[in-house]
Amino acid sequence: MRPLPSICGQGLHIDWTSANRRGIPVGMISVDVGEGDAHEYASGISAGEVIKNVHGRKSGAVAALVDGEERDMSFSLEGDCKVEPILGGSEEGLYILRHSCAHLLAQAVTQLYPEAKPTIGPPIEHGFYYDFNMGPIGEDGLREIEKRMKDLVKQNITIEREELDNESLREMFSSNQFKLEIMDDKIGHDVGSSAYRQGEFVDLCRGPHVSRTSQLRWFKLTSTSQAYWRADKEREALVRIYGMCYDSKDGLRERERQIEEASKRDHKKIGKEMGLYMIDELIGKGLPVWLPNGESLKSEIEKFAIETEGAYGYVRVTTPVLGKKELFETSGHLPHYADGMYPLMEMDDGSYALKAMNCPFHHRIFQNEKRSYRELPMRIAEYGTVYRNELSGTLSGLLRVRMLSMNDAHIYCTLDQVASEVADNVRMVQEYYSVFGFDDYHFRLSLWDPDNTEKYIDQPENWKSTQDHLREILDDLGVEYVEAVGEAAFYGPKIDIQFRTLLGREESMSTIQLDFAAKERFGLSYTDETGADNGEVFVIHRAPLSTHERFVAFLTEHWAGNFPSWLSPVQVQIITISEKHKEYAEQVREALEVAGVRVRVDDSDNTIGKKIRTHRKIRPAYMVILGDDEMGGGTVSIRGRGGNQKNGVGLDEFVSDIFAEISNRSREPSLDE
Repeated sequence: MRPLPSICGQGLHIDWTSANRRGIPVGMISVDVGEGDAHEYASGISAGEVIKNVHGRKSGAVAALVDGEERDMSFSLEGDCKVEPILGGSEEGLYILRHSCAHLLAQAVTQLYPEAKPTIGPPIEHGFYYDFNMGPIGEDGLREIEKRMKDLVKQNITIEREELDNESLREMFSSNQFKLEIMDDKIGHDVGSSAYRQGEFVDLCRGPHVSRTSQLRWFKLTSTSQAYWRADKEREALVRIYGMCYDSKDGLRERERQIEEASKRDHKKIGKEMGLYMIDELIGKGLPVWLPNGESLKSEIEKFAIETEGAYGYVRVTTPVLGKKELFETSGHLPHYADGMYPLMEMDDGSYALKAMNCPFHHRIFQNEKRSYRELPMRIAEYGTVYRNELSGTLSGLLRVRMLSMNDAHIYCTLDQVASEVADNVRMVQEYYSVFGFDDYHFRLSLWDPDNTEKYIDQPENWKSTQDHLREILDDLGVEYVEAVGEAAFYGPKIDIQFRTLLGREESMSTIQLDFAAKERFGLSYTDETGADNGEVFVIHRAPLSTHERFVAFLTEHWAGNFPSWLSPVQVQIITISEKHKEYAEQVREALEVAGVRVRVDDSDNTIGKKIRTHRKIRPAYMVILGDDEMGGGTVSIRGRGGNQKNGVGLDEFVSDIFAEISNRSREPSLDE
């Protein structure tokens, strides 16, 4: 935490009287207030009083750090200690503000909807949410709840921590089965815990929280969605209410600006305007159908991936969309990934499942014949379609779907080859991102959680050695990275490439995973230099371009649909001024198509202005205007996305220039400069 300047205290008399006023036996304690400065206070003084004394009334603190532990400002100091302020604008301070705002939301909801039962309300990045067992609410209900929250802020209600025994807690929450279930899981039946009270509202919580509701001014409710208790669709349906919260008006306004900008770039909105994809209720939620424009975009991405993988020595395969239950039991997806898979289908020759991953199929391809050490590393690639059993309430455009085509590959190699293969894939990701124009990303080393072994294959020694190996590889590459416990795949650690969206949200875009379990589960082996059978086959799972669906969503929002020319579904839109220019338009179209350019012609009777407005939604890389001058001189007038127009450009010159721009996969347009 950034240290604040120490202000010499002159308030020793105030500290004594404050302690006497609360009836606390007066004794002296030494409080380290930072920067090597120690103050003496009366025992029993609160952390908030110390912060106020040292840093002033307007310190911006929302809580205190006492000997490294986060505490409420009301926390009583009974012995020598160190006290630091937790500022509202810090990561820790924003967490506390957002957690407190979730309680404020619950207080407002229970006032307006007395039958609503609060469940959980955690802070999240940029805000908070709270889940309630209640009937659905619409936009009007959301506005009414926000208005009540603002009223509660104006009332400046004191927020107090209460320490309660188990019996008192259970009596307090006897009408809320969700809170009782939390107590059963988190606390047990023999001990008590803390609760926080603000007015008539009390919530089970460990804290800390802000001191008064007036500290929660800068918030806004944003949306509602459906959720399930414990994320289990067999359990009670809940209403989830989202909000955002900041420590200042400027912070909230900046977030609102980000949201407004993101809404303009929303891939769902742009995808509809450009005709990229559709999701049809009769077909099913989360099952995107690629329309002609979207298929063009998707095919360009796949073509680029195939060329790149060919240069890196990959071979391509195609595998079925379903397989026998035993295949997924062997791989470990059953039971480790069972919740993400669709229910088994009973056939006359056994049970089958839709595949959620391509890897088991690729393992069997590797096993299809005896492999020699000369074949390693063997790199098997596929744009394989997989199916994930996602809850309907979590589905979102192309970002969260039930059917996805994964830019997948598996590398079979020896331990000595792992470092060079991982390094090649890191470089591949960097090359891809450069071409696609992504620069706001970082690397994350995702590790297992040894305290949650049910989620992972329980081989501690293998986890340690493979995690250390990936860490060493990243260090040798000089790549900056962060580590994240609990983010590994169930079969091994991984390197995730984290992309930051326009809303500042961090999302995993690409992944490189090291699998130490497949060799045992599938009996993978090769014949080594001595002619012996060697079972030390390591598998690297990698997906540098994520899935078509997720990648197109990110790409669309990043470019606001104004894709580089090589990706644009419509690279040239020809527009005629009048009917007499139709024949010349066909000549221009033919010349462009021969050069491999995606081109469309609008020779309708609409005005030029209307044609331009209509086609602007499709976002062609260029519009070409054809009139008398162009037809007479064998030229074209080029209109770029920025509105710039170049007249009298020779047709051959235009075809040559756009061919070069597309062939080079240029990020920026060059013809409308």
